[in-house]
Amino acid sequence: MRRYTIGRLLAAIPTALGVATLVFMLIHIMPGDPVEVMLGESSRPTDRVALRAHLGLDRPLAQQYATFLAGLARGSLGQSLHSQRDVTTILAEHAPATAQLALAALAMALALAIPAGLLSAYKPGSLTDRLCLSLSLGGVAVPNFWLGPMLIMVFSISLGWLPVSGRGSPAHLLLPAFTLGAGMAGILTRMTRTTVLEALGQDYIRTARCKGASELSVVSKHALKNALTPLISVVGLQLGSVLAGSVITETVFAWPGIGRLLVHAINTRDYPVVQGCVLLIAVTYLVVNLVADLAYAWANPRIRYAVQNDED
Repeated sequence: MRRYTIGRLLAAIPTALGVATLVFMLIHIMPGDPVEVMLGESSRPTDRVALRAHLGLDRPLAQQYATFLAGLARGSLGQSLHSQRDVTTILAEHAPATAQLALAALAMALALAIPAGLLSAYKPGSLTDRLCLSLSLGGVAVPNFWLGPMLIMVFSISLGWLPVSGRGSPAHLLLPAFTLGAGMAGILTRMTRTTVLEALGQDYIRTARCKGASELSVVSKHALKNALTPLISVVGLQLGSVLAGSVITETVFAWPGIGRLLVHAINTRDYPVVQGCVLLIAVTYLVVNLVADLAYAWANPRIRYAVQNDED
C-alpha cells in the first residue's frame, strides 16, 4: 500500500504541473491589463511603463514562466500584484472558509442522500421511490447560480429566517451549504439506491431473510453496509466537484473563501493569485481522490489484496 501511495503522489506531480502551465498561459493571453486596472484608463503612459517594469510584467512570457516554476520549486507562489502580499498567506486566510463550506455541504448531502436512497431501495417503484428520484433529479438539474438566489429570496428576504450573506454564525452556513450540496445529494441518492438494490440480490441477503431478519434490518444493516463501499469513490469525485462549484456559491453568498477570491483576482487580473487559487483547487482535488482510492482499498479487502499482490 505504501508503494501504491507513493506512486500515486508521484503521478500527481505532472498533472499539477500541467494545470499550473495551462492556467499561466490562459491568464496571460486573456484580454485585460492588470496595470490598467490598477492605475485606471486615464493614467499616463510613463506611469504604466514604470509600474509594469516594477511588477516584472515587461519581461518575456517565457522568462515570467521560468520565474513562476522556480518559485513553485521553492514552495512560493509569488506576491499579489495589488497588495504585494505573499499569495500563500492570502490563500491560507481564505482556505478555512472554503473547507468549512465544502465539509458542511458534504455532511448535508450525505444526511439527505443515504436515507433517501434507502427509502427508494426499500420499496422500489412505490410513490416514495418516485418522489425521492424526482427530488434527486431536481438536485442535479438545478444550477447553483439559480438555486442560491432563490433560497435567499425565500428564506432570507421573504421569511427572514436566515442571513442573506457573509460568514459568521452557523446560520450563515445553512443556505450556501445546501446550495453547494444539493447536486451532490442528488447523485449520491441515486447511487445509494442502485448499490442497495444490487446488494439486495446477493446470497447473504437471502440468508439474512431466511434467518428471520426484518426487511428494514436487511436493507439498513446488511445491504447498506456492503453498498457503502462503491460510494466512497463517488464521494471523493463529488467532493472535488464541490471545490470547483464553490466559486459560484461563494460569489452568490459573499462567502470569503477561495472561490470568491478567485473571481476577484480574475476581475482585477491579479495573475499570481489566480494561479495560486487554481493550483490549490487542483492539488486538493488530486489529494481528495487519492484519499478516496485508499479508503476504497481499505474498505474492500479484494482491492487491498490486489494492490498488495501488485507491490509484491
